[in-house]
Amino acid sequence: MATNRTFTMIKPDAVADGNSGAIIKMIEEAGFKVIAMKKTLLTPAQAGKFYEVHAERPFYADLCEYMSSGPIVPMILEKENAVLDFRTLIGATDPAKADEGTIRKIFAKSLSANAIHGSDSDENAAIEGAFFFATTEQY
Repeated sequence: MATNRTFTMIKPDAVADGNSGAIIKMIEEAGFKVIAMKKTLLTPAQAGKFYEVHAERPFYADLCEYMSSGPIVPMILEKENAVLDFRTLIGATDPAKADEGTIRKIFAKSLSANAIHGSDSDENAAIEGAFFFATTEQY
C-alpha cells in the first residue's frame, strides 16, 4: 500500500556546489511538503550503517567514503503517491540517462555523484527517515 511520505537526502556534491536551495525549491514546486529537514554530516560508520544493505557490493567502501565527505541535507517529504512521484522528479540514477528537467539531469555530476537520494519503496522510506529523524522531529 502506497503512503504519502518518502525520504530523500541531498548528497555531499550538491550541497558543496551550493545547490541545496534550488533542489528544495524544485521539490516544493513539485507539490511535496517538507515534513522534516536538517543539515548534517555523516561519519563513515554512520554512512556504513545507512548503506549496510550494499555491504557486499564492490562500491560500498567508496559510497561510504563519499557520503561522509561533506554535509548532506536529509528530508522527509509528504505528497500523495510520494515514493513514485519523487523517483520521477529525481530521475534515473545515472544522470546521462535521466529525463530532461529532473533533479539529477540538472544537478548531478556523475553516476556516483548524483546529487540526491530517493527511497525506492514505502518500507525503505520509513526505515531511512527513522535513521535521521525521531518521530518528534516529523511535523
